[in-house]
Amino acid sequence: RTSESQTHRAMASGLSCPVGFKNGTDGGVAAAVNALRSVHTPQHFLGTDNQGRAAIIHTKGNPDAHVVLRGGSKGPNHKATQIADCERQLREAGIEPGIAVDCSHDNSGKDPGRQPEVVVNVMEQLAAGNRSIIGLMLESNLHAGNQPIPQNLSELRYGVSITDACMDWESTVEVLRGVHQQLGELLPARIEARRQPSAA
Repeated sequence: RTSESQTHRAMASGLSCPVGFKNGTDGGVAAAVNALRSVHTPQHFLGTDNQGRAAIIHTKGNPDAHVVLRGGSKGPNHKATQIADCERQLREAGIEPGIAVDCSHDNSGKDPGRQPEVVVNVMEQLAAGNRSIIGLMLESNLHAGNQPIPQNLSELRYGVSITDACMDWESTVEVLRGVHQQLGELLPARIEARRQPSAA
């Protein structure tokens, strides 16, 4: 919702932490790619200093900003061909691809029980050598499903989402253990390879 907001882009360019920009609700990644072009570069904007006074804020750019693929109205966008297309658009914009996959929302057809299917697909891509996928997002809570906010708040069920429907904790543990079992050796090796200087 805020990927196209220049205010958020400018703020994110000064944060010392990773920031993800989701694709548009149609599934297109152009807005997120444009956001990264802005966030990766230094920005200057009106803000406040530590004493609350009006000031011009100068940022250095945020190299850890990345795209979050969450699917869209045209369906999922977590499969290898769509990941490759996102990588291409990022490289054309001069950005080293960094992609997190949201396993919920339109990537799971808004069915929290299908999130493990998305995880399996992403793990297969990583095992096949993908280097651009940097993370996964899961909609998870203590108990499955979701609930409306009742008039009487004492009727709220503990550990059940009041927004998007979630997978329960037991399912989450099973998914994460599966990821560790399949990628527990691959990912540290990938990190170590990035630390090694490239051959001349």
